[in-house]
Amino acid sequence: MAELETDLLFDGEDIEDNTEQNNEAIEEQLIQEEIKPAIKLDYTLETPEERNELVKKIIEQTPPERLTNKYLEILSNYIVFAMDKEERKQKKILTDNRMVTVNKRETSFEGLSGKLENGEDGIYNMIANDKNIIFTPKISITPEDVATIPGLKDLRDAITVVEAECKAATGKRKYLLKKQLIEMRQDQYVMKNAYHPPMYFSHGVKSFTSVSLSEHITIDENGVPHSDGLVTFFDPKHISALLCNYSKLKEDAWGKFWTDSYYLMEDLDELIERTLKDDYPYYYDLLIYKIDGKQNTEIQELLYEKHGIKYSVEYLSSLWRNKIPKLLAEQAQEDYLVWYYTTQEHGKWKRCSKCGQVKLAHNRFFSKNKTSKDGFYSICKDCRNHKTKEKN
Repeated sequence: MAELETDLLFDGEDIEDNTEQNNEAIEEQLIQEEIKPAIKLDYTLETPEERNELVKKIIEQTPPERLTNKYLEILSNYIVFAMDKEERKQKKILTDNRMVTVNKRETSFEGLSGKLENGEDGIYNMIANDKNIIFTPKISITPEDVATIPGLKDLRDAITVVEAECKAATGKRKYLLKKQLIEMRQDQYVMKNAYHPPMYFSHGVKSFTSVSLSEHITIDENGVPHSDGLVTFFDPKHISALLCNYSKLKEDAWGKFWTDSYYLMEDLDELIERTLKDDYPYYYDLLIYKIDGKQNTEIQELLYEKHGIKYSVEYLSSLWRNKIPKLLAEQAQEDYLVWYYTTQEHGKWKRCSKCGQVKLAHNRFFSKNKTSKDGFYSICKDCRNHKTKEKN
């Protein structure tokens, strides 16, 4: 149990600097194992190198029969706990308890999505390749839980009492109280799970073709279209999710002409071709390579060979996750406005005095100008902003 306590302090709380708690844990282990070091451990030493030198002296002055595995483990923890907390954040030291966490296939949805290049969208790609992965939702004790789950409030009150006692305790009693606290805190979640079992995320992509994707679109006072649909091309985040899961979604929807998902993917293909292929060929090729599952380093070289441009892999990720979805979403909004004010409602149109193109007199295409008769500048936004589209 002493070993577990040390692991918990080191692994469970390594994001904060818990130097004092770790030092106390070492002292409590020495008491528990009835070990008296030949030289007293000096906790004012702040670096692993300094502590390592002290441990060498202790080992030299300690009879071999007293250098048990447990004693050596405690001394090693004394050195490890002096490591910079940033090093501990990076998990450069892997204790047994940490390896249990690392090797678990279960993880929180929130925690995993934060580690993936394409965020939570990458999770669906993992599901598509491995149906055995189970994602455990992040669980916390809420005020509602305390109010509604029988006995939980009493347990929380008891934890507060034990925490106060632990702060005032020393030696073996402090160690036993800490062990009790760990068990009591675990019991909170056991009680919650008994009354409110967690819901597990499973087969999210597989159900895509059976979902209704109908939507109702409105245009607000600023002329911006909004959709209440489960999936909308107006939202860059939705487009990003579709792109990150493109291959699996396209495969699932293929040939299912009776489903909304089939036509959604067809419309996405048309939107991509219309927006990127001619005006943004670099982005178009990047998108194709990403859909094909190529790594950024490989994509970097392929794009350089074809276009003579070499961006960092971080910038390629930014284009894939942000720039490209935003361009597609803006084009989708423009397409809808043109369609709506052509077929559903009479719209006003005007010719750009610079490029000569006739465009909808709307703030999507022309900047507002209160001094103008029609309320817009005579030059379209593309010309005013000197928008340069890639022609490579």
